[in-house]
Amino acid sequence: MHVIRARELGFCMGVRRAVEMMEAAAGELGPITSLGSTVHNPQVVERLRGHGVDVIATLEQADARPVAITAHGVGPQVLRELEARGASVVDTTCPIVTRAQQWAKKLSDEGFGVIVYGDPEHKEVRGILGWTNGKMLTMQHESELDAPLPAWMPSRVGVLSQTTETEAHFARFVQRLLVTHMERISELRVINTLCNATTSQQAATEELAQHVDLMLVVGGRESANTCHLADVAREHGVETHHVESAYELDAAWLAGRERVGVAAGASTPDAVIDDVVARLHELAP
Repeated sequence: MHVIRARELGFCMGVRRAVEMMEAAAGELGPITSLGSTVHNPQVVERLRGHGVDVIATLEQADARPVAITAHGVGPQVLRELEARGASVVDTTCPIVTRAQQWAKKLSDEGFGVIVYGDPEHKEVRGILGWTNGKMLTMQHESELDAPLPAWMPSRVGVLSQTTETEAHFARFVQRLLVTHMERISELRVINTLCNATTSQQAATEELAQHVDLMLVVGGRESANTCHLADVAREHGVETHHVESAYELDAAWLAGRERVGVAAGASTPDAVIDDVVARLHELAP
């Protein structure tokens, strides 16, 4: 049985930067808190806890320790509240997410109604919402465009995407927006806010999925970009399993398999990928 890794997988620049910044801050300032999980990967969260980075769910749980903003970013109201509390802030927002926030603010300030294609419950999307003065719609599925746009939506519309969405899905969403609501739109601005690293990982996963008879996608279950990698693989008809660690591998999956592909999300550490590959070799029939 051959185990083949995707040509692009694992930690992206934004995640690596956030982890390194938090480790450095804890080393320099002493124990700190992270407002939510640094990234959606349990192994990384546990590693940071060992370096003195505790996770808090809300600002109400903040204490005298410095507060780190995660790679997913936050809205300006959170930053204002932290400032009002006199908290020391370590901002590890991914630069790609910062760019999406800046575009959302610019479009909103210029009078555009903003539509974000992505998960409305995701931290990144909620953070972007805060930069639009409330003039924003979030849509996770193309089918949501079949309903009328809200009355408050201006005729000038700006569209951007959650950074971890796929190129193909975003393109289809924009196309459907035009087809279903052309009569409401006098001006449309489409901003490509997709993360290049995530897009490269999706392309590498798609390429690999066409040449193997089983795909394993490694990463946190709450990681949007990892879930999208699994979707990309499944769209090519190959059996795909999303696992967080090597312990979840099932020997039955490998029966009769000659080529097994391994992809991993942008928040998955190298050590976890290595463990999965090693375990695959151990379980190989």
